Amino acid sequence: MKDSKLNMYGGAIGGSFPLLIFIVGMIVLTFSGKGGMSSFWAIGWLAFFLGIFLAKNKSDYCAALIRGVASSNGAVVITLYLFAGVFGQILTAGGLIEGLLWVGLEVNVQQNYFALLALLCTMFFSLATGSSVSTAAALTPVLYPAGILLGADPVMLAVGILAGAGFGDNVSPHSDTTIASAATQNASIREVVLARMPMVIIAALVSMLIIFLAGGGGEVVSAQQMGVDVDPSGLLMFISVLVLITAVFLNRHMIEAFVWGIVSAALLGILNGSIVLSDFFHIPKESGVSSGLIEDGILSISNTIIFVLIILAITQIMVESGAIDRILDFVTKKVAKGVRSAELSIIFVTTLISTPISHNTVAALLVGPGFVRKIGDRFNLSPSRKAILMDCSVTTLYFTIPWHSTIITWYGQLSLAANKWGIPLPNILIRTPGLFLSSLLLLPLQAGNELMLLKRMMKARRYEYGLKRIAFFQSCHFYLKNCQFNLPRGLFAIVSIFLVGH
Repeated sequence: MKDSKLNMYGGAIGGSFPLLIFIVGMIVLTFSGKGGMSSFWAIGWLAFFLGIFLAKNKSDYCAALIRGVASSNGAVVITLYLFAGVFGQILTAGGLIEGLLWVGLEVNVQQNYFALLALLCTMFFSLATGSSVSTAAALTPVLYPAGILLGADPVMLAVGILAGAGFGDNVSPHSDTTIASAATQNASIREVVLARMPMVIIAALVSMLIIFLAGGGGEVVSAQQMGVDVDPSGLLMFISVLVLITAVFLNRHMIEAFVWGIVSAALLGILNGSIVLSDFFHIPKESGVSSGLIEDGILSISNTIIFVLIILAITQIMVESGAIDRILDFVTKKVAKGVRSAELSIIFVTTLISTPISHNTVAALLVGPGFVRKIGDRFNLSPSRKAILMDCSVTTLYFTIPWHSTIITWYGQLSLAANKWGIPLPNILIRTPGLFLSSLLLLPLQAGNELMLLKRMMKARRYEYGLKRIAFFQSCHFYLKNCQFNLPRGLFAIVSIFLVGH
């Protein structure tokens, strides 16, 4: 393990202090009903402001903050935000929401049917792009308001959008977490994806069932009450989504794929008459007025970008103070004594490290090359086995914790859509109660899942030991991401899942 760069009073505890302040502050604000992106900024600023008084060398502390903000991983995410925000804004201006409303009213795709459609759309988009962040940024502003106006349940619709966004992180070969997990363990991406696919498909089907059964119940607003002109021509904007996905499949860079998506969306918006050229950029008549869609797209994601920068700074303090190294050293020396404890150590430590860090790929890169490879090699675990364990663990809690980048993006876009359309906004903690409930709901699914995984992994006899446990954690990886819901609906879901599982 590398030596810590930042010396704090209290050692690792002092290094964790800013993050603890930040987490506690967000929880207090949220449960008091005063939570919001701007108030979370203030808590984050206060956290790293107070942290400097625990630093033995104040200059080193300041440098660590700057390194966190300037990290390459953060730069990639923020750049994607900028392009995804503009793309989503052009889709909206091009009439895609009005097109979806037309489908809902004329073809009767309403309430739970639309909630299911939203889940499928985000699953397809994230599978193609491999990015939950890009999916949440681009599609939430479109799918959420359309679904609410068509009678979908706000909580289940919002969770369905986020669940679909997480689908690509699970099994897409383009997913940065899949690539990071496989690359750090010298594993085959194809082998890792194929081994996890049966689990993901079963969990996805159960998620679809829950969204379908509990995703309706709202009031369908008529076209007159909506105050918008529903128009099928807006559906042309879906072509730009297909253009973006095609570019990704042709192995173009993600940013280039967004460029082609934006170009095609602009042309289609002009073609259907929803957009004119000056809508993209023009000199405003007075100060403070938007200059066009580009500015609006950037503004739609700016709150999220500020939040991410604050998180990157705070987590860098924890990393450089040695808090994470202390955890890894302890597990390596004291906990991992055999195959069983080594596998559980990989799961536990990877999950633990991914919890405070705002980006799951960063967590995978942090624990993969040193800890996971070192523990796995000591007990002769195969590269694919290590990659699967790490990948499933690094994104389980990630999709249930409100300070992580995808959640921030998703909720920020929900907030903007709710304000713009005057529709309900679910609490950001709607997913948390489902975390514990989902673990119980996994049990009926295991019998069929274990058989499929067994066929994949029987080639290596030394890995037969613990297969059922691996099946559980692989299912848990996707299921926790896709079946989080508020507690009252959880009781209803238990019944439905028992029917499916038996």
